[in-house]
Amino acid sequence: MNRLFKAAAAAALLCTLVGGTAAYAQDIVGLITKTEGNPFFVKMREGAEAKAKELGLELRTFAGDFDGDNESQIAAIESLIAAGAKGFAIVPSDSSAIVPTIQQARDAGLLVIVLDTPLDPMDAADATFATDNRQAGRLIGQWAAGTLGDKAADAKIAFLDLATNQPTVDYLRDQGFMEGFGIDVKDPNKYGDEDDARICGHEVTAGSEEGGVTAMETLLQRCPDINVVYAINEPAAAGGYQALQAAGVENVLIVAVDGGCPGVQNVKDGIIGATAQQYPLDMASLAMEAIAKFAKDGTKPEVDPKLGFYDTGARLVTDKPVAGVESIDTAEGAKLCWG
Repeated sequence: MNRLFKAAAAAALLCTLVGGTAAYAQDIVGLITKTEGNPFFVKMREGAEAKAKELGLELRTFAGDFDGDNESQIAAIESLIAAGAKGFAIVPSDSSAIVPTIQQARDAGLLVIVLDTPLDPMDAADATFATDNRQAGRLIGQWAAGTLGDKAADAKIAFLDLATNQPTVDYLRDQGFMEGFGIDVKDPNKYGDEDDARICGHEVTAGSEEGGVTAMETLLQRCPDINVVYAINEPAAAGGYQALQAAGVENVLIVAVDGGCPGVQNVKDGIIGATAQQYPLDMASLAMEAIAKFAKDGTKPEVDPKLGFYDTGARLVTDKPVAGVESIDTAEGAKLCWG
């Protein structure tokens, strides 16, 4: 133990002697995502790794085993607290259940930045860098309504949602779509209480292609004449499309949120009509910059006072633009995509 202590002291002295860059390199930061393999989180990790290397930070990354794995995220936060990290960025799997552990980290002096999925309540973190998910949903809802025109009044809409606990990203996108389409959302903080006859139902997908298949199969039993599909993300949309094809249901308008390269290709191929593209690399890069600044002088990031978070932007990607709904085509979307 004594030898270990002397070695640690010597390392600390060496860092001090060689100057600020080496000392600064000892600052530990974290990135905690929902899962490991989702292209969205892969790109987020790439952004964090590149920026951390540029800034001389030691980045430690963590991910849950599945979307909704709150326990793994709790363990990751506890690990970062024990390591003396300066802060971390997290995409919460459960935007409410993780709040007490977030508070423990903040009480321990760590800067906590939430990415993509705001906490409930949002101000439980020091800052949130995210797409305006409600606006992203509005964009695809407005596009779908505009594309259908008068036929929107008789639409049969299937909702491929995320999870039964309805994390913020889930209800914000879902309800944004409904607002854009012209549906009364009732309670603005949850979905499923609407009384619009055009809604065939809400089924959860875990944001996966397999989940999209199962959810769509269930909804088709209830509503065989579905002609509009909202999907929480592009993998769920792809699964929904597979189920529709297997059932012989055609001429269905599918919309989603994400903007990954496979999703943009699906828009180009006509599988998805439109998607709202978001930018995970920017979210993670900005978070690393903010934590580095906090580690240097204690300054916390500023957010939009009206939104309550820093909006990293969203663009509608479609090759069939609708008047009054700003969009880019798939050629431009492919230049900006990820995954």
